[in-house]
Amino acid sequence: MSEISMSEISMSEISMSENTVKERAPHFKAFVTMLVSSLLSLTASLVLSIDAIKLAKDPNASLSCNVNAVISCGKVGVSWQSNLLGFPNAFLGLICEPVVITVAMAGLSRVKFPKWFTRAALTVYFAGLLFAFWLFSQSYFVIKAFCPWCLLVTISTVTVFASMFRINALEGNLPISERASEFVNRKLLGGWDSVVVTFIYSVLILLVIFKYGSSLFG
Repeated sequence: MSEISMSEISMSEISMSENTVKERAPHFKAFVTMLVSSLLSLTASLVLSIDAIKLAKDPNASLSCNVNAVISCGKVGVSWQSNLLGFPNAFLGLICEPVVITVAMAGLSRVKFPKWFTRAALTVYFAGLLFAFWLFSQSYFVIKAFCPWCLLVTISTVTVFASMFRINALEGNLPISERASEFVNRKLLGGWDSVVVTFIYSVLILLVIFKYGSSLFG
């Protein structure tokens, strides 16, 4: 009886563990993706911040990613668009990314966030996503120079936002109808968020290759 009882308990524990893993899997993946992406963005922001300090001292300073007149972090860094708020935009990354890293780590530790917090985080990061796309467009059409570190920040911002959106949607935190929520969740669980993110990556990279290809591969 003891052996049977122990066997039943073990099987019950395994079943509970499998159910927990299955339930947490979408969120776990999203938080890991958020963590990795925010770490990459923080690294890029740190490099860009150091470069911004160098450019503040000497606008003609030679930077590691100043390859030519087109591939030039320096040309982008001295533009007014890179200092929109009166200080280097990269400083915003140094402020915001540690917060995202903390949230991702807390999520991986199975911390349950209040609905208002995750909604606020998604809203703020959506503003950051729009800002990142605006900066990319300015670099592409106005400044006409390619900054590899800036592209990394843009791609990371897309990834973090997609992760936050997935978590909010699956938790039912989006301000949409129940029918719309069910539709969005079906698409997310079907992997359509990955398709959209991959499409955005592809568009950004193809735009860079189309405009700067000769300078990148020449």
